[in-house]
Amino acid sequence: MLSRVPPVWLVVAGIASVQFGAGIAKSLFDDAAPLTLVWLRLATSAVVLAAVVRPTLHRRTPEDWRVAVAFGVVLGTMNAAIYESFARIPLGIAVTIEFLGPLGLAVAGSRRARDLVWVALAAVGVGLLGVERGDLTVAGVAFALLAAVSWTAYILLSASTGRRWPGLDGLTVASVVATVMMAPILAAFSGRGITDPRVVVLGALVGLLSSVIPYSCEITALRTIRPSVFGILMSLEPAAAALAGIVVVHEFLSALQWLAVVCVIAASVGATRSESRLAAPVPD
Repeated sequence: MLSRVPPVWLVVAGIASVQFGAGIAKSLFDDAAPLTLVWLRLATSAVVLAAVVRPTLHRRTPEDWRVAVAFGVVLGTMNAAIYESFARIPLGIAVTIEFLGPLGLAVAGSRRARDLVWVALAAVGVGLLGVERGDLTVAGVAFALLAAVSWTAYILLSASTGRRWPGLDGLTVASVVATVMMAPILAAFSGRGITDPRVVVLGALVGLLSSVIPYSCEITALRTIRPSVFGILMSLEPAAAALAGIVVVHEFLSALQWLAVVCVIAASVGATRSESRLAAPVPD
C-alpha cells in the first residue's frame, strides 16, 4: 500500500511522524523519565521489527556482528541523548542543534572553498540560538550535541550495516541491541513511569510514530527517490520539530530562534545539493 504513495509524501509523512512522536514523548515527561520513553520506543521498534522482518542470524561473520552491535549502541545513545535534550530545551532548538551532525558529515568530504558558506550559515544559526538564552540550558545543549555526534555515527554505521546485512536484518538486530543496552541504564538511573499503564501504552505509540512508521516510509521512498532529493527533504526536520513543539506541547519559538532554524535548514539544503553534484557521474 505504501508503494502507491508518491515518495516525496512518504518522506514528509515520516518526518512528521518522528517529530510528533517526539512531541507526545515530551508531553509525558511529567509522568515518566526521558529514559523510560526512550526504552519503550526502542522496545516497541525491536518487537515490531523482529516480528515482521524475522532476520536470518546464522552464517554471520564476527565482523557482521561487531558492526550491528556498534550500530545498536549508537542507536541507543542517539535516542537517549535527544530525549534528555528534549527534557531541557524546546524540541525545535534541540533538533536544530542535532541536525549539525548530518550537516557536518555532508560538508566534511568537500574540498571546495565555497562549501564553507554552508558551514558559516549553520554557525550563524547556532549563534542566533545563543542570543536568547532564556529557554536554553547547558545540559540541554550538551545532550543535543551528543545526539548530533551520534547521528553522524548512525549514518556511517547504517551504511556499513546495510552492506553486511540484507534488508532490515541489521536494523532489527541493532534495535534489539539498543533495547537490551538501555535496560540496565533505565533500572540504574530512573525507571519512573515504567509501571504506569498509560505511559506504557503511549510509549508504545511513540515507538510506532518515531521508529516503525518512519523506517517503513523512508525505506519505501528510497526505492524510487533520488538520494539528493531525500537529503533535501530531511532538512525539514528542524522545522517539523518546531511545529510539533507548538502543536503538541505549546512551545513557541521567538522570531530570532525561527531565523536560526531557517539558517540551519538552508545550510543543510545547500550542503546536500553540493554533495549530490560532487557525487554525480561525469557525462561521457
